[in-house]
Amino acid sequence: MTSVSIRPLESGDKAQWADLWRAYLAFYETERPDGVFESTWSRLMGEGEDPHGFCAVDETGRLIGLVHYIYHRSCWTIAPVCYLQDLYADPSARGQGIGRKLIEAVYSAADDAEAAGIYWMTQHFNKNARKLYDRIGTLTPFIKYNR
Repeated sequence: MTSVSIRPLESGDKAQWADLWRAYLAFYETERPDGVFESTWSRLMGEGEDPHGFCAVDETGRLIGLVHYIYHRSCWTIAPVCYLQDLYADPSARGQGIGRKLIEAVYSAADDAEAAGIYWMTQHFNKNARKLYDRIGTLTPFIKYNR
């Protein structure tokens, strides 16, 4: 097992971040236009603005994982809640606890921000990720609808 550190995304990470995010989107069989990449990166680099992001970095400095998260208001709580939107580990680095470490970094950030809670979604067929999620989260009965 290699040494992995978790840290906030930094401006010099853009190219590696984009490669990881493209791979994440491909897993979910979708793509985003270049304008979305530019806008998302700009917002990730904005001070205090949503979204926020962490990356997993191996001992060579290579990014091997990412997570994005967003705070938003809720009618059910006074404090904002945290939505863990995107989570991805490079397939070559899986099995090292990267997903867990990235989620725990979001847990810590949300605790520091005094968020009322944290939630995320995945697709039913994402069996490997769900094994982790079942250990560190609570499966809810909610069903998501889109327009």
